[in-house]
Amino acid sequence: MEALKPVQEQKANRVINVLSIAIPVAVAILLGIRQKIDLGSWTTILPHLNAVINSLTAILLLIGFYFIRQGNIVAHKRTMLMAFTLGSVFLVSYVLYHLTNQSTPFGGSGWIRPVYYFLLVSHIVLSIVVVWFVLRAVYYALSGQIDKHKQTVKYAFPIWLYVSITGVIVYFLIEPYYIY
Repeated sequence: MEALKPVQEQKANRVINVLSIAIPVAVAILLGIRQKIDLGSWTTILPHLNAVINSLTAILLLIGFYFIRQGNIVAHKRTMLMAFTLGSVFLVSYVLYHLTNQSTPFGGSGWIRPVYYFLLVSHIVLSIVVVWFVLRAVYYALSGQIDKHKQTVKYAFPIWLYVSITGVIVYFLIEPYYIY
């Protein structure tokens, strides 16, 4: 792909920056809504679906890493776009669950309680941070700016992998406390 013109690059950067702020702010606002929407009991399965999505995303990230290490750019690109798509589906599912269900309090005690909250807080903070890196990494890859893509994924990959894995761990720690 030919090099992007500076105006196109500026527009893309603006969109990435706006989305990187708008997505976490929108999620925070939606999570703060006390009056939940009743879409039926089927929404109670969404945390379980989200754990599957996070698991698959982590696996795809590792497979994508393997492919790029093997020099298989086509398989890497397909795998990473699947991971990005799953991340987008996760976001919709996560918001939908929290629009329709009260948050589940953690009921554990003892040493596991601070472990849970450390994982939860680091997961949340890094899930906010990773949005900018992932959007930028995808943009650079799709626009053929491979050197910038490589620089960005040095941060995007480990953060995204951590967020995906801790999402599953947090799910398993809180799953016994869900009310069905």
